[in-house]
Amino acid sequence: MLALLGLLTILALLGAILSKRVSPLVALIAVPTVAALAGGFGLKTSTFVVQGIQSVSPVVGMFVFAILYFGTMSDAGMFDPVIDRILGLVRARPARVAVGTLVLAMLAHLDGSGATTFLITVPAVLPLYDRLGMDRRVLACAAAMGAGVMNLLPWGGPTLRASAALSIPLTSLYNPMVPAHAVGILFVLAAAWRLGKREEKRLGLGRRDGAEQGIRRELSPEQEALRRPANFWYNVVLTVTVIGAMVSGMVEPVVAFMLGLVLALVVNYRSAEMQRARIESHAKAALLMAGILLAAGAFTGIMRGTGMLDAMAKAAVGALPGQMAGHIPFGMGLLSMPLSLLFDPDSFYFGVLPVVGEAVRAWGIPPVQVAQAALFGQMTTGFPVSPLTPATFLLAGLARVDLADHQRFSIPYLFAASVLMTLAAAAFGLFAV
Repeated sequence: MLALLGLLTILALLGAILSKRVSPLVALIAVPTVAALAGGFGLKTSTFVVQGIQSVSPVVGMFVFAILYFGTMSDAGMFDPVIDRILGLVRARPARVAVGTLVLAMLAHLDGSGATTFLITVPAVLPLYDRLGMDRRVLACAAAMGAGVMNLLPWGGPTLRASAALSIPLTSLYNPMVPAHAVGILFVLAAAWRLGKREEKRLGLGRRDGAEQGIRRELSPEQEALRRPANFWYNVVLTVTVIGAMVSGMVEPVVAFMLGLVLALVVNYRSAEMQRARIESHAKAALLMAGILLAAGAFTGIMRGTGMLDAMAKAAVGALPGQMAGHIPFGMGLLSMPLSLLFDPDSFYFGVLPVVGEAVRAWGIPPVQVAQAALFGQMTTGFPVSPLTPATFLLAGLARVDLADHQRFSIPYLFAASVLMTLAAAAFGLFAV
């Protein structure tokens, strides 16, 4: 009975989110609450909700302060010298232009926002692509690869969702993935270089055609007023320290970004009014995601507290031969990128992943393995081509590329990156083949 109720709850959640009849936040709260009340759990439902929220509170706190921190650093101009250097070095060599586009997208994606990444990257390099006659699909693909591989970072949306859905500490989830993540980054760098070399051959450009200077960005007066070039090295050292402390596990991620934000605001924007303005300018994006994560905590709390997850997992164990259980994480990794075309991040990480995680737990496989496998593609490398994410349409629109052309051109490279990271993870012993 509980297994059937859980299945109906999952299907109702997926239908509500994918149909876009209600927002993910509303669906994550309303659907499991109705299911719990229908199952006869009454006022115990509120206890399950509180337990679920408590389990995700560190993740929510880290996300809020990470967004505020990187937003403040971007306002202060910490990334400007690197971005300007990239744009100055690429010149008229398509291979450099493609790699520069990818690196620029990787840097811009440190705040975890796909829309911000593409708004920074595409307008900065599009004039150079047009000047050289380069295929704009290369621009869209390079930006997509850069943003996609960086979406695996601990403060990226998919990683936060996976951590919250399975109640796994971020360091336990992400740190073992670092070697495979590094392989993915190296691959997209090589892929961008290959795309650029192919453009050089198509355009008939040689080494001597690189004399033309790169382009320069123009900042608005409002952006200039926020820049703090004198604090550049302080901001760099602070950022490296915050990320290092977080990844090392010496300090809880939420504490690292919380203290980092305080130090960033106090040094870069000393008046209370300026500090409040910087927080308010980035608060909307942070709070929208925080609300979804808290709602996800309520969903998982109800599903676990009522026993629906356990019941579904036991049913799955009975239906699937035990000898196949060890291959589930690897299979999840291979399918993770195409799943981005079918499931949006909320429906997958909060609807599908918990069920799979509980099922593999019954076979003695740590649920963290399926979470890690999913992160190698599901709304990481897959999000810049998924029709379920607004950022995909923004990227295609900014690059002036038809969406179908962008998908046909970019999906093979993004899928290859996902598969390669999955193979690397298996080679490094993260999970079995």
